[in-house]
Amino acid sequence: MRRPLGRSLVWHLSGWQAVQSLMGLALVSMGVYLATAWSLSMRQQETLTQRQVVVEHLLDEAVSDANVGTLRHKLDDFFVGSAGMGLRLTLPDGTALYERTVQRRGSQTRQAAFERRWLPSPQGSVHGELVLDTSADDSLLDRLGAILIVSTLAGAMLISVTGFMLVRRSLSPVLALSRQIRSLGPDGLHGRLDGSGQPEELQPVVKQFNDLLGRLERAYAQLEAFNADVAHELRTPLAALIGHSEVALSRPRSVQELQEVIGTNLEDLQRLAGIVNDMLFLSKADRGARARRTPVPSVAAMASDVAEFHEACLHEAGLQVRVTGDASGAFDAALLRRALSNLLSNATRYASAGTIVDVDVTMPSCDVLQLSVSNMGNEIAREHLPHLFDRFYRAEASREHSDINHGLGLAIVAAIARMHDGETFATSQAGCTTIGLRLPAA
Repeated sequence: MRRPLGRSLVWHLSGWQAVQSLMGLALVSMGVYLATAWSLSMRQQETLTQRQVVVEHLLDEAVSDANVGTLRHKLDDFFVGSAGMGLRLTLPDGTALYERTVQRRGSQTRQAAFERRWLPSPQGSVHGELVLDTSADDSLLDRLGAILIVSTLAGAMLISVTGFMLVRRSLSPVLALSRQIRSLGPDGLHGRLDGSGQPEELQPVVKQFNDLLGRLERAYAQLEAFNADVAHELRTPLAALIGHSEVALSRPRSVQELQEVIGTNLEDLQRLAGIVNDMLFLSKADRGARARRTPVPSVAAMASDVAEFHEACLHEAGLQVRVTGDASGAFDAALLRRALSNLLSNATRYASAGTIVDVDVTMPSCDVLQLSVSNMGNEIAREHLPHLFDRFYRAEASREHSDINHGLGLAIVAAIARMHDGETFATSQAGCTTIGLRLPAA
């Protein structure tokens, strides 16, 4: 289906180029026409002025000679070859002293009137009127105008046609890019646009689009991995639920045995509910949910409350917790508690028994809160650090308790940081792993 002409970039540019060329040529033609008309008018005026000077000189000579016949003879000789020039000299009483009718080729004339001293007349003056036939100049202007109009239209048409071809040829790289883009699909995100033959102006577009394809490819791969991980994480408790239920129904059971089965199933259901709730929270964060900031006078006090809530798990793992530093600011207290709780849970799972888990609350600047949790244990390889906050990611699948950890805790920490316009960080060296987040305090 062809697009309307009004939406075609080729027609749009060509149309405006045609309009501009027509306007430009029209202005030039108008300038040439007006300049020519002004030049002809000045030449006509100069001709009349020159003839008037000569006629006045002859009149002055005739006054001194007092010979009218000689004046007429001189005037006849003067106007020989001037078919387009006429003269009429009249006395105040209306008597014609000299009259030469202009041989007109048209109705256009230009006149110049003057008064001159004439002593033979009782009134002592003579009235002169020079007439110049301008029909030839007017005809020249008419022909020039017609030529300029035809030239303007023909020039505008020529510029429009060549402009259309030039614009279409200039936009061929864009069309080539469009064909390349059209060939891309979900199965071909690994491909990239070929910008080797593109002009310099399109190189940034090609680069940015290829970078976008790279990000889409990574996001698509992460989405596929996420779907596989979700299916895997949900399949394990579902399989356990089905297995326990089938075993319970395989033969008659006592009330106590059924209670044990129901208790086991409840644990798996709670695990499923936790996964679903965490996924819903991450989905909400991905849709742009923002943190509801309220004043938090002491982040250290909040950290102590969260540590106290995890006291049983810490004691069971043979760990102690230590909170250092303090800060205040405006944060979403519930989200901040959840982030710190996830960090503590992560440290509890992987810290070595008999060590201390440090919760560090600092403000590197007056408007930034840095909250981190450090634990001693196995060092995390450097290549794993950038992926710790990915969903369902585990640096080591064989770690203890990995079967009950569904891998969304640190992803939620990263989401909470984004909801506060903050960021996360992770370091691991010399057996000490530190994971935390930085948040604007206001």
